[in-house]
Amino acid sequence: PPGIILEYEQGSQTRTRTIDLLDLTERSNIYELVAQLQANEPLITPSKTDQVAKLLLKLQSKLSSPDKHHYNHYKTIRTHVLPVTNVSFNKSGSKFVSGSYDRTCKIWDTHKGQELHVLDGHKNVVYAVAFNNPFADKIVTGSFDRTAKLWSTETGKCYHTFKGHTAEIVCVTFNSSSTLVATGSMDTMGKIWDVETGVEMASLQGHNAEIISIQFNSLGDKIVTGSFDNTVAIWDVETGHKISSLIGHRGEISNAVISYDDTLIGTGSMDKSCKVWDCRSGQCLETLYGHTDEVLDISFDHRGKQLLSVSADATARVFDVGSYKCLATFVGHEREISKGTFNPSGKRVATASSDKTVRIWDINSGKCLQTLEGHSDEVFSCQFNYSGDMLISGSKDNTCRLWKDANSGKLAGAL
Repeated sequence: PPGIILEYEQGSQTRTRTIDLLDLTERSNIYELVAQLQANEPLITPSKTDQVAKLLLKLQSKLSSPDKHHYNHYKTIRTHVLPVTNVSFNKSGSKFVSGSYDRTCKIWDTHKGQELHVLDGHKNVVYAVAFNNPFADKIVTGSFDRTAKLWSTETGKCYHTFKGHTAEIVCVTFNSSSTLVATGSMDTMGKIWDVETGVEMASLQGHNAEIISIQFNSLGDKIVTGSFDNTVAIWDVETGHKISSLIGHRGEISNAVISYDDTLIGTGSMDKSCKVWDCRSGQCLETLYGHTDEVLDISFDHRGKQLLSVSADATARVFDVGSYKCLATFVGHEREISKGTFNPSGKRVATASSDKTVRIWDINSGKCLQTLEGHSDEVFSCQFNYSGDMLISGSKDNTCRLWKDANSGKLAGAL
């Protein structure tokens, strides 16, 4: 989300504080917003008013500028000898990581297409990968060998191997301060691990089927898990105790996500519906219908104002979270859509499909702006970098393709 970083001296150390501006829009009154910030933040003194106002005006200008990115093929990277399972950018998009059925994970220089490190040590499929964004100095991998591993991004060194699950690990994540790792497994349990020591801090027990999604909230005091037992659970990070179960779906959960401000949880299910829940009370606020087949993935935009769902019915939908109205239905893919994501501005959406393509959609018009072709097998993943001028797609054809805004640099070929 848009925000500002305050730098200040405390003792002999320089420290920073981040202020997120989730409600900043093109129509916000900047000086009223500065006054609100000053009332809540002692670091913003009267002498800093004009400086902060200029920063907010700059952010507002960026929000109001039209999104004109047009993506061309930049590089094809033949990442692994066996199918790729997952890909992920670091925050800046300068590096990405790939996992594979070949039991390895690889770190890549995005712009050069150069392999930086091979993370070798798992004894089965590497299924889940994640950077500790925004720091991006560590990577966690989850494997079918029932272990997760913590790695150095810079050296490729393995810091810890997390052992304790009794079945395949299928989802991994860091908390926002990068002090904890969470893992979800086919053994029906989630686990929390200490990044510094590698010690298991808590075991999340209560689901009756495999956990397929796991996420910390932004504050870091709660974890949300989605399971094939048709439920979602909210857990206390410190104790590992279940706070509440979100019950209402009639099919397996495909994904459960938390809005950035920690107020809402979105869920998608094989029952063809999505639900929006109150994160504090666990109450279902609305059920979103419209898909005619299983919902395979969902995501919030950065402000938590829109929810994207993609489905086996080959369509994607964007819902307004305030009114719960469907803002757009994207029709054009020929086969199921397995992944969808908002771009950083929240004005466009990318979808990855079994029809071997990625499509870029405009939310306001509902139109397909681009079809990115070139993969020779199903595309299962797509992700924008932080600035939104680059997109990565991962496919069962064993390659990752990088797509770059035609105005952001010289185009290259296959590697």
